[in-house]
Amino acid sequence: RRSYRVVHDAPAAPLPRWLANLLTPAPLPTQKPVSVPLTATDRRTTYLRQAVEGEVRRVLTAGPGQRNTALYRAAVALGQLVAGGELTEADVTAHLTEAATQVGQKPREIPRTIASGLRAGSHRPRTVAA
Repeated sequence: RRSYRVVHDAPAAPLPRWLANLLTPAPLPTQKPVSVPLTATDRRTTYLRQAVEGEVRRVLTAGPGQRNTALYRAAVALGQLVAGGELTEADVTAHLTEAATQVGQKPREIPRTIASGLRAGSHRPRTVAA
């Protein structure tokens, strides 16, 4: 490994506004909740349980180097159901934290990744129609 040395110790230059504007993503259009039609309360509960179990499985089965991405994607998917009022943020966070811990995710990364995924998922709320 080669090491670096400081040649000019000065604060970083501010990012030019034109470049910052190019790097800023366009805002998402306003989203309407997506409803998944189900006919009975038992089916609704089953759907939600399977959604959580599927996303936990996504995290548990992710290979090395893919675990943080899998955790983020799981949080996005379940974050849509949280935003739709179908699941609680606390429950989703607890399930995903447990799964991420089991596969050896770094403890400092877990809450940040989950929070980021939940925020992203909140832009597309999803509900389960009875």
